[in-house]
Amino acid sequence: MMRIQKRRGLALVASVAGLGLVLTACADGNDDTGGGGGDAVADVDCADFEQYGDLSGTTVTVYTSIVDPEAEEQRASYVPFTECTGAEISYEGSREFEAQLPVRLEAGNPPDIAYIPQPGFLRSLVEDFPDAVVPAGDAVVANAEEYYTEGWVEYGTVDGTLYATPLGANVKSFVWYSPGAFEENGYEIPTTWQGLLDLTDQMVADHPDIKPWCAGIESGDATGWPATDWLEDVVLRTAGPDVYDQWVTHEIPFDDPQIVAALEEVGGILQNEDYVNGGLGNVASIATAPWNESGNGIPDGTCFLHRAANFYQANWDESLTVAEDGDVYAFYLPGVSEDDRPLLGGGEFVTAFSDREEVQAFHAYLSSPQWANAKAEVTGQGWISANNGLDEGLLQSPIDQLSFDLLTDDEYTFRFDGSDQMPGAIGAGAFWREMTAWISPGQDAQTTLSNIESAWAGM
Repeated sequence: MMRIQKRRGLALVASVAGLGLVLTACADGNDDTGGGGGDAVADVDCADFEQYGDLSGTTVTVYTSIVDPEAEEQRASYVPFTECTGAEISYEGSREFEAQLPVRLEAGNPPDIAYIPQPGFLRSLVEDFPDAVVPAGDAVVANAEEYYTEGWVEYGTVDGTLYATPLGANVKSFVWYSPGAFEENGYEIPTTWQGLLDLTDQMVADHPDIKPWCAGIESGDATGWPATDWLEDVVLRTAGPDVYDQWVTHEIPFDDPQIVAALEEVGGILQNEDYVNGGLGNVASIATAPWNESGNGIPDGTCFLHRAANFYQANWDESLTVAEDGDVYAFYLPGVSEDDRPLLGGGEFVTAFSDREEVQAFHAYLSSPQWANAKAEVTGQGWISANNGLDEGLLQSPIDQLSFDLLTDDEYTFRFDGSDQMPGAIGAGAFWREMTAWISPGQDAQTTLSNIESAWAGM
């Protein structure tokens, strides 16, 4: 299996940034752009790339919402492909990606490849631009079937046709904590939902001056999204994955009694003044606390628990050690019973808008273990893949390793982020707004969910 030497890989990230938006790497390893990217790659086994043929003189355009500094790692991960095939990759990251991609498709100016962050967005593109989105080629289909679970393949499938394959992935069913604080107080990691509530009550009893949980859902124009993750995780636990699927696809109303019950269960924590908001204020402060700073109470000692995804690790101070015996770490958000193991997560999907040979070859590369391992080599933390061919030993963060273990463990029932599967006006609109109103001014669960149902029914 192809490897990029770690010592060179770190240098590669820095050198790729100097290449601008275009990566060029010739088959002999010389970089004729002057950026040094090709020279930074060592010991690449091009045997795995012979299947793609000689693609010299071709260019593949990539359009994505991933911008610098994360984009540097993306571009670095393409170097083995460009070195071994001779193709060029023209990369464009944009914060306006979701708004601009449909505009480009409407104008007949699609990119060759796009990274779609939501299955719901993919479905809408296929429905609105059926002649623009290209079904996956044979090599891509083969990779999807071999290296991804059926569930992940299904998220990239529309009406029985595979259009997109997973790129990166994340796990959201985590609770962050301080291993030192748990050891000092004799707290054990809970293995059931009731155990988590019992632990919370114990923290209240032991430390009346410290609120156990800290939370924040402020995220600019996207304020409210962390609260949607809370509800999705609890729906999976209290109503189960089948009801979750029906809810996400609107086969049952958004305000179905089972969903109302789940939101009330979430409210048992997030609307409980005895439980929140450690170091930040009262319940209403959750709506104004920046999501990326809201866990700071854990190392500061003003809260004990914070529910957030594996990618939250990027927000911890660099001086903190993220590990089971470190300053901060995370445990799996438990199910109703120890045998009940739902897992909420998300990710991006690679979609092609051209069937040219070089485009299909690059799509196949991005769906392969070769790319997943190259990406892991040049990424410090906060990134994993659902590709079961990923070498876990290349993941450099303990929480990423744990996330990969959960994603690839058949005992866990994975479901994709619900709001990301819903129509944009709901998942990234009414759902965000109403969950914010549920926190502050403290709207009740039935009203909150009925308002979202009305918005969906009125579409």
